[in-house]
Amino acid sequence: MRRVRLPFLPGLPVEFVDRDAAIGQVVDWGERSTRYPVVIFGPEGCGKSALLRQAAEVLRELDYDVVYVDAARRDFIAHTDVAEVARKLVEAASETSGIAQIKLANLAIDIIKELVKRGKKRVAVLVDEAFQAIGIEKAGLYVKSLLSLIEYPPGDYERIVAVAATSEGLSRAEIGRHRWSLAMPMWNMPREGFRQLYDKVPGQKPPFEEAWR
Repeated sequence: MRRVRLPFLPGLPVEFVDRDAAIGQVVDWGERSTRYPVVIFGPEGCGKSALLRQAAEVLRELDYDVVYVDAARRDFIAHTDVAEVARKLVEAASETSGIAQIKLANLAIDIIKELVKRGKKRVAVLVDEAFQAIGIEKAGLYVKSLLSLIEYPPGDYERIVAVAATSEGLSRAEIGRHRWSLAMPMWNMPREGFRQLYDKVPGQKPPFEEAWR
């Protein structure tokens, strides 16, 4: 499958590397659906956003209509032939900062409902740092909304994948009070994966051992 290119530094996109097991997990979700919303948590900078962007490509190749929203950065990806989806996301992202983040987080769920109503049989919603946007105290309710997509959809569907990522420890505690999701930890890249990334960065750089430490 195609590996997406992601911004590593300003003006330096780098191909997604490593995380083969994680990609395999995404393929498994795509083939079976997610029974519960999956909440990926881990430290900032460990690669959660990169994984969700790669997941969007994986699911697109599995014939999903995919909506990825990065609420914190007011960014999104929409793999769908429904033109209205991109328009709504653009409008939400262009709002003033705080409002945009909340609108994007909520719009991701509303769009999936609309796609199911339109007869789309495979849909995926990937949400990055939504809990920071809507408030930690509402994280549990947001996850419940994702679960409702799966359990009480507005129409017939074949498969739904719902994934949210967070680096906020408080949101994990709030979500963990309920049995509405499956929490999965993610950690920093292993040594060999880091070597792959290191080799893709051109120009002068610290020795590998120093960079790894």
